[in-house]
Amino acid sequence: MAGGCFYMGDANYITPLKNTAMAGGLLARYNFNPRMVVKGDLAIGHIQGSTEDIANQFPGDGHSTFERNVYELGAQFEYNFFAYGTGAGYKDSRKLTPYILAGIGLTYAPKPAEHVWAMNIPIGMGVKYKLAERINIGVEWTVRFTTTDKLDVTGKSGLVLDDPYGIEGKGLKNKDSYSLILAYISYDLFPKYRKCNN
Repeated sequence: MAGGCFYMGDANYITPLKNTAMAGGLLARYNFNPRMVVKGDLAIGHIQGSTEDIANQFPGDGHSTFERNVYELGAQFEYNFFAYGTGAGYKDSRKLTPYILAGIGLTYAPKPAEHVWAMNIPIGMGVKYKLAERINIGVEWTVRFTTTDKLDVTGKSGLVLDDPYGIEGKGLKNKDSYSLILAYISYDLFPKYRKCNN
């Protein structure tokens, strides 16, 4: 997988695709049937942001700029809108299908300020196309909602974006998130299900 990554949080709370940086990773899928899929991924993305170009006023009129890598290990369930596949035994299947996905993952962001570990909830959508019998290509956009407000905290001095207003949120409320927009190519390792003709 390869594409872009951008952050949403205290330093960017309203503008998708702002400060998009590089992202990439690996994926593996298990197809239960032509519509239902479980996917695992290992990904890395670069997030960055600044409070200097937003209208929001922070305590002490301070400003902060940050950038760091985020690493992710996750699993998602995909649902294809159309049966996906080709060949005999795949009646009414299509080479092209949009899909939606949701799952759970683990995010790790190493220093500069501190190591951050957090759970994430990925929700997204995509489209895939069977380029050949065993070759698939696609693109997807997922938002990773995390359980931390520290992804944008990379310095111990200046404005601290970890709960800057002193309003703590539970669960996913008032937490940071990041999005991955990725194009991918995959290869079917095993032959497709062969129907018994006896």
